[in-house]
Amino acid sequence: MLRIGFHASHEQISPRRLLADVRHAEQAGFAMAMCSDHVAPWSERQGHSGNTWPWLGAALATTGFRIGTLAIPGPRYHPAVLAHQYATLAQMFPGRVWAALGSGEALNEHITGAPWPPKAQRVEHLEASADVIRRLLAGEEVSREGPVTVDRAQLWDRPEQPPPLLAAAISSESARRAAAWADGLVTVVQPVETLREVVSAYRDAGGRGPLALQLHLSWAPTLRQAEQLAIDQWRTNVFPADVAADTETTQEFDALAETTDPAAVHESVRISEDLGRHREWIAEYAGLGFDEIYLHHVGQDQRPFLDVFGDQVLPALVESTEETR
Repeated sequence: MLRIGFHASHEQISPRRLLADVRHAEQAGFAMAMCSDHVAPWSERQGHSGNTWPWLGAALATTGFRIGTLAIPGPRYHPAVLAHQYATLAQMFPGRVWAALGSGEALNEHITGAPWPPKAQRVEHLEASADVIRRLLAGEEVSREGPVTVDRAQLWDRPEQPPPLLAAAISSESARRAAAWADGLVTVVQPVETLREVVSAYRDAGGRGPLALQLHLSWAPTLRQAEQLAIDQWRTNVFPADVAADTETTQEFDALAETTDPAAVHESVRISEDLGRHREWIAEYAGLGFDEIYLHHVGQDQRPFLDVFGDQVLPALVESTEETR
C-alpha cells in the first residue's frame, strides 16, 4: 500500500517552525516524514539550515512518525561519527528512523576546507563509508585505511536491530551501483521516463527494500500564486546534477538562478492550484513502483498545504491505491 509522507526542508524553514510543521503533518494524516541535511540553503530567499541530527531527536520524541534523513559521509561527517549519531537515534526510537547515504554536495561540504573531489572519488568514498557504517551498526570493531580511514572504532550503544542504510540516487547509473549495498532507494522527482529507468536499474541489479520518492510541488489557491511561490523558492534547484553537486555557495546558486527560465521550474516542481491534478501526479509516480512518496511543498508556510492535502488529497490516494494494488 502506498504511504505518503511529509518532507521537512531545513533549507527553507527554521528548526523550531519545522518541528511544529512535522507535528502538524502527523495531525493532518501524513504517514511519516523525511528531512534534508544541509549546512547552507540553496538561496538567500530560503534563508535557513538548522542541524538535522538534534532536530531529528526532537521530532522523533514528539511524534509517532517514522522519520528519515539524507546522510552524507563526507568531510562534515566521518562515517564513524555518522554511524554513532544514527545508532543513538535508532536505539532510542527503534524501527522509526532511517538514513539514506549519498555522495554529497559542495554547498554543504566545502566548509571544512577539504578539497572537493570528483564524482568517481566521492562514489568510492560513499561505498567504503557504507561498509564502515554497516559493520559498526552490526557491533564490529572497525579499522581500515583509504579511501576511508578508521582506527578501532566501535559503537557501545546500538539498537537491537541495525537500522536500514538506504541509498540516495538520482541517475540510473547511481541506482544500479547502490543495489549492491543499499536496503532501499530514495530519489527525487524527475521526468517519468527517467524515474522509470532509475527504478528499473535498481531492481534489475538486485536492489532490495522500499523505493521512496521526494516529490517537489507547489500548491496555492490560484495557479499564479503557485507559480510565483515555486519560482521564488525553487529556481535555484533546477540545474543539472553535476552543477548542483559542484557549486559551493548560496550566493553562487543565486547568481546562476538570475536567468532561470520559469519553464525550467515547471520541470522540477509539480505546480498547480488543482488538487485533482496533484492527486493524478502522485498516483502516476506510485504506478512506477514507489512504495513511499514524500510531499515537499516548496513554500515556507506549510500550514495551508498540510491541512488541504491532509483533508482532500491523502485520503483519496490511499483509497485508490488500496483498490488497485
